[in-house]
Amino acid sequence: MQNGLADHSRGSYIIAMPQNMRFRYFLFFKPYGVLSQFTGDPGKHTLAEYGPFPPDVYAVGRLDADSEGLLLLTNDSTMHHVLTDPAFAHPRTYLAQVEHIPDERALASLRAGVVIEGRRTRPADVRLLAMEPPLPPRPVPIRVRKAIPTAWIEITLREGRNRQVRKMTASVGNPTLRLVRIRIDAVKLTGLAPGEAREATPLERAALLRTRDGAHRGGRGTRFV
Repeated sequence: MQNGLADHSRGSYIIAMPQNMRFRYFLFFKPYGVLSQFTGDPGKHTLAEYGPFPPDVYAVGRLDADSEGLLLLTNDSTMHHVLTDPAFAHPRTYLAQVEHIPDERALASLRAGVVIEGRRTRPADVRLLAMEPPLPPRPVPIRVRKAIPTAWIEITLREGRNRQVRKMTASVGNPTLRLVRIRIDAVKLTGLAPGEAREATPLERAALLRTRDGAHRGGRGTRFV
């Protein structure tokens, strides 16, 4: 069976697909309160309530239930490895609403790396936003204290430690109130509403494959010492 032709030699009908076309990539706007998995304890909301997705796809990495935004789902195990192994240092970008207005010292600390749980975070790209980003409202409003102002920052990480953004902002005195992931490597959240999913466009797919294949050829990726 070659070149996408059917093989009837053993009484079955199988379509041969090019290797790269066997893989599916879905972008999903994970709503607040939903687990980044297809199963969960009774009463917990999961990915199984959305889609429908093919039965062999699963999320690349995770977002906590109280975080929102972009999830990439795929059946490509190599892509999953490349985008989650810290050795490859792929970028992921978040919008974080934080308590107080971070001063330049706090922003510089986040950029350089802060110590959480005894280990310093990798350098990050961080900027203070001049205005609130145009995000859909959260179904459960954030806790607001009138005497405490809030601000939004954009932060790009190249590692994925547990609740990392929240722990980083808390360490500089700016606890995170709302967290939305807007980008994973080459793909963005643009055009999706909470609970919506779509398959990657040809351009997004090509960009993801360049990331995967480039990292695979290059071995263990970018190393930090």
